Amino acid sequence: MSFVTAPFPAEAPYFRREFTCDRLPDHARLQVTALGIVEPYLNGTRVGDEVLAPGWTSYRHRLQVSTHDVTHLIRSGANALGAIVGEGWAAGRLGFEGRRHHYTKRPALYMRLELTYGEQTVVIATDEQWRAGTGAVLAASLYDGETYDARREPRGWNLPGFTGTWARVEPFEWDLGTLVPTVATPIRRIEELTPVETVIKDGKTIVDFGQNISGWVRLTVTGQAGQSVTIRHAELLKDGELDVETLRTARSTDRYILRGGGREVWEPRFTFHGFRYAEIDGPFEEVEAVVVHSDMRRTGWLETSHELLNRLHANTVWSMRGNFVGLPTDCPQRDERLGWTGDLNAFAPTAAFLYDVRDVLGSWLQDLAAEQREKGYVPWVVPDVLSTPSSPTALWSDVAVSLPWVLYQEYGDTEILRRCYDSMAAFIRDVETRLDDNGLWSSGFQFGDWLDPDAPPDNAAGGKTDRHLVAAAYLAKTTREMADTARILATADAGHFASLAERTRDAFRAEYVTKNGRVAGESTTAYALAICFDLLDPGQEAHAGARLAQLVAKAGFKISTGFAGTPLVLPALTKTGHLEEAYLLLLETGCPSFLYPVTMGATTIWERWDAIRPDGTLNSTGMTSLNHYALGAVCDWLHKTVGGLAPLEPGYRRMRIAPKPGGGLTHATLTHTTVHGQVRIGWRLTRRFTLDVTIPDGTHALVELPDGTTAEITGGSHSFGCDLPGKDGPPEPYTMDTPLKTLAGDPAVWRAVTEAFAKHFPGIPLDGTAPEAATYSLNNVLGFVPGASEELANDLKTALEA
Repeated sequence: MSFVTAPFPAEAPYFRREFTCDRLPDHARLQVTALGIVEPYLNGTRVGDEVLAPGWTSYRHRLQVSTHDVTHLIRSGANALGAIVGEGWAAGRLGFEGRRHHYTKRPALYMRLELTYGEQTVVIATDEQWRAGTGAVLAASLYDGETYDARREPRGWNLPGFTGTWARVEPFEWDLGTLVPTVATPIRRIEELTPVETVIKDGKTIVDFGQNISGWVRLTVTGQAGQSVTIRHAELLKDGELDVETLRTARSTDRYILRGGGREVWEPRFTFHGFRYAEIDGPFEEVEAVVVHSDMRRTGWLETSHELLNRLHANTVWSMRGNFVGLPTDCPQRDERLGWTGDLNAFAPTAAFLYDVRDVLGSWLQDLAAEQREKGYVPWVVPDVLSTPSSPTALWSDVAVSLPWVLYQEYGDTEILRRCYDSMAAFIRDVETRLDDNGLWSSGFQFGDWLDPDAPPDNAAGGKTDRHLVAAAYLAKTTREMADTARILATADAGHFASLAERTRDAFRAEYVTKNGRVAGESTTAYALAICFDLLDPGQEAHAGARLAQLVAKAGFKISTGFAGTPLVLPALTKTGHLEEAYLLLLETGCPSFLYPVTMGATTIWERWDAIRPDGTLNSTGMTSLNHYALGAVCDWLHKTVGGLAPLEPGYRRMRIAPKPGGGLTHATLTHTTVHGQVRIGWRLTRRFTLDVTIPDGTHALVELPDGTTAEITGGSHSFGCDLPGKDGPPEPYTMDTPLKTLAGDPAVWRAVTEAFAKHFPGIPLDGTAPEAATYSLNNVLGFVPGASEELANDLKTALEA
């Protein structure tokens, strides 16, 4: 038994083999995989409900094999096995470099049917007795789309008795030792969406499905043989037509040629697209979008009183769905769709809360470890199809350590750490050899705070924060995770890793932190890293938190972080007592901000904060995917702070329930299915704060109310209430003579004032932290600024009153 391939070039060859059963077996089991995308049949029936199988893994190390019980499909007498194999990831174009044939030049099939009769087993497997032909699938590119000519579908090709003249297959050399049982959750059709709007323009139909998804379009058509329907896909419309710029070179075009003679229903099976809109050129009667991704179990939900916030959370969920098509990718639409390590590393805590990702990410981590063993480094993308080696980088390569740690925190399973330990340790030991004499990771390429909104358009790594500061901070974090892992598993090198963790932490502090807690570079990301990674002592942390709050306010509560800092800026503010500033940053709607894309109609998370500019035009940098989950990492803060749930020990056997209301929110409900059962937290703010909690039997929770009251609870339902802490007496009104320092101490007022000032003098910031701010007022500012108008004065007064 072996793999087989067609003796002729074809993007999607058809395979078949007949066999005879003298009697029905007690049991029949079909194992199937392919180098390509396989659609298996037995006696004319499609086997299984998974699509895009076997998914994409590091094929030379691990090729997943699906197993199906097909006992009910076996007939007494003649039977036929069949399969269509599209080029898929194995043979088709992959990556932005435009290369093909990363694993094979031709699609290849592996099938093994076991028929059990008592103690006897009969095996029918792919061998020289199989035949290959062509059919209706003329093109099957993941990036460019599928072409299907229904007139060319050989009738009965997958049934016994087919008489077509097909060629004998050729054996295909492939290491059968790479075959492994399917680990990742199968990819399936999850749901269907109907159009929310349909417009006919220039004879073509533009369909808006109302949601950016991964998947394809299903058509119902009636027409004459040879008529064709062409479907183009895009994330965006421009002047009422498809804007395909975010696709780069991916054509994302499907074509169906009618068989004729009645009603026909068709959908592609060997490609998928990232899209919200479809342009249909040709006749059709019905259309729907089929949402396709790994069939993971949903485990996390959050609803609040703030509709834009709810949409942000929903957008994050949709972006995760669109990018978990067999493995975690960066985007589902353009000529990339790669398993970028940095995107997942930033997003992992949110992913593990929203869905049960043990199987999908467990499989992906096996690929990572396999590639790491072969290449000697953790690739930036897994599976690795880049033409150049990947140097070790913070947030990207260190996913080898941090992702297993996140999964352990979520599921409490030490076997996750045990399985990944060698990979984790190999990465840390490699970086250890690269440290300078001061213990710093101070050389080599780094992505830094990738896609900082202030980075140059042509240099996404050129943000405000020193790249090697980012590297040193993340290394201090990952060495601590490594040390804790070694301690939990009681390994022989636990002491070494503990010492290394202290060394890297001390090195960061010595190089980048002043005695009082200033962090070099004075960027939001630098402070967030230092605070969240516990790189400061308590006094330094308080000072750093105050400085972070000042920087956030100075930016007008607009976003100033990229991939490295975004997951941490709200937690850093909250940890240091600046909850109000955290909410102001969260709920800002100007560009760039968390909610700005929502106000622009986004239904998924964007790659760039300003992927679509305020004037509605696309940010034409070549990197403007509208479906990129990384910046949705903010939802981890929403779950822990707005929803109020965090584990106190891995797996949530002990947990903290501590919602922190703010931002004008009046209620929130969080639900999370842990390994022990469902946790539900609901709070409401009227005259008092009320909290209702349900936790699973066998678990414990520390409940912390906003007034500082605490309680220990066990499994069951519990209710609490308290008055919110507030200031004594009514606040003093602010005037134009109030010192700037006083105004800056009220985050909401300072935001209104700075926005009013920026409207008249963009790019000239008000500084509420300078020494003179203790005595200077807005009236002083008006006297100093040339060209200050009465309109500016009125806007400032309105801001103070608001």
